[in-house]
Amino acid sequence: MNRPTRSQQWYAGTDRNAYIHRAWMRRGLPADAFDGRPHIAIANTASDLTPCNVHLDEVARAVKDGVFAAGGVPLNLPVVSLGETQVKPTAMLWRNLAAMAAEEMLRANPIDGVVLLGGCDKTIPSLLMAAASVDLPAVVVPGGPMLTGHFRGTALGCGTDVWRLSEEVRAGTLSEEAFLESESATYRSRGHCNTMGTASTMACVTEALGMTIPGVAGIPAPDSRLLERAHASGRLAVDLVHADRRPSAVLTRGSFHNAIVALAAIGGSTNAVVHLLAIAGRLGVELSLDDFDAIGADVPLLVDLQPAGRHLMDDFHRAGGLLAALREVRDLLDPAAITVTGRPLVDHLDAAEVWDREVIRARGEPLRAAAGIAVLRGNLAPDGAVVKPAAASPHLLRHTGPAVVFDSIEDLHARLDDEDLAVDENSVLVLRGCGPRGYPGMPEVGNMPLPAKLLARGVRDMVRISDARMSGTAYGTVVLHVAPEAAVGGALALVRDGDLIEIDVPGRRLNLLVPAGELARREPAPAARAAYAAPARGWERLYVQHVMQADKGADLDFLVGSSGDRVARESH
Repeated sequence: MNRPTRSQQWYAGTDRNAYIHRAWMRRGLPADAFDGRPHIAIANTASDLTPCNVHLDEVARAVKDGVFAAGGVPLNLPVVSLGETQVKPTAMLWRNLAAMAAEEMLRANPIDGVVLLGGCDKTIPSLLMAAASVDLPAVVVPGGPMLTGHFRGTALGCGTDVWRLSEEVRAGTLSEEAFLESESATYRSRGHCNTMGTASTMACVTEALGMTIPGVAGIPAPDSRLLERAHASGRLAVDLVHADRRPSAVLTRGSFHNAIVALAAIGGSTNAVVHLLAIAGRLGVELSLDDFDAIGADVPLLVDLQPAGRHLMDDFHRAGGLLAALREVRDLLDPAAITVTGRPLVDHLDAAEVWDREVIRARGEPLRAAAGIAVLRGNLAPDGAVVKPAAASPHLLRHTGPAVVFDSIEDLHARLDDEDLAVDENSVLVLRGCGPRGYPGMPEVGNMPLPAKLLARGVRDMVRISDARMSGTAYGTVVLHVAPEAAVGGALALVRDGDLIEIDVPGRRLNLLVPAGELARREPAPAARAAYAAPARGWERLYVQHVMQADKGADLDFLVGSSGDRVARESH
């Protein structure tokens, strides 16, 4: 190649510093590893405490072989890993930390490109944020969903069926013994959630963005074809360095347009909204909450997967996968947006076939005609809130009811099942104090459980509103990401029990039906009277001081915009 590699800034020459950099790497690398061939980091989020990602060491070995085969030098780079189901108070508290740490390690080390290995919800977003910020040639390998588990002859969707079965236990229609018996059947193999939860959504959205080899998203984790594509991704990483094809060339406004179309067509997670906004912010790409509505609102829901439908991720892969679904809405995609292959995404759709029309519907026979994530605004959410119509109850998409307010998740757990709680199926459950700053970290608690006395009467959905998020595996008429949040003075802090709240999804309205003069006289509820008090030390203090609201992707304000890969000073 004509252009010297970035890693040569460390290794080329005969001076003392070049000697030091080479010598310390000679424990395993031969002399010709420093002759200018691309050095490829494998940013690996494998961790025993991130159950969805435990198999990524095997995937990394396939990537390593691919890098070697293409003449590159592979280098394992463990990065921060976040187990959605394990870390408290919420993995979202550390997404930005994981992104910042990965960015700094990519910039600080002698590497020319990177293969990003993620799976669990926050790992792919954090890696994409990092890659966008440092802008070294990069390709993503998603870890893939688990295989379908069965219990008593019925397929189980992890996450979605956990929410469903736990409510049946509370309703008295399922025994606790049966519920616990299903535990080992739900999680059958390695891999992330097999529903169209956040992990599956982000894998598909990343492919739609152009940051994977087309066709890789959705390959089940135990499937040998994942290792084949991992090997190919290692080879591609070397090619990306030679071509100097960086994330900034792939992640354009058009690629985000395609990601939003894909998000709607697959019935993807609302969490993708905050992640895409954050990734775009790192690049300086103009993307707003309203773009999700303008681009995705009229896109048909074509993929019949839980939680919006019936099937699971290995069914989706068997039926043709994301490319087959996108072929149905090809006319809605940006034809110029490229992938890491250097070719437009739409060019990869020509050979895509649908093999099961029960799983991937035809454009003219969608699961729902217009099912993209809806953005609601009004005096309760002047900066926006989101709802997923595909996972909601149609009869509740227009609804007015009295508020039942909870000031924290602890308050909800303490009072929800109180027989004296003034609540019925027409009520609107309101949870506040759970936004980016107020929790802190914006946890997945927005899909509040329903009061036990209503479950016993057969009620299975109610309107729920919060400044929190919800799991992508969850369902129901749940309004999320209310901005601004209660903790920073949002109107959610002014709601009182009994206030009428109007939700009108077709009209895109969310209003507190209280006269403006009355709202102006109200003091925020005691639990929301002041913004969250910054902790004394550590990441949590930095986070609370600098986190932006949900409509800005909940990134840190000082991380907006990329910084590039340049390191100005020598280490010795």
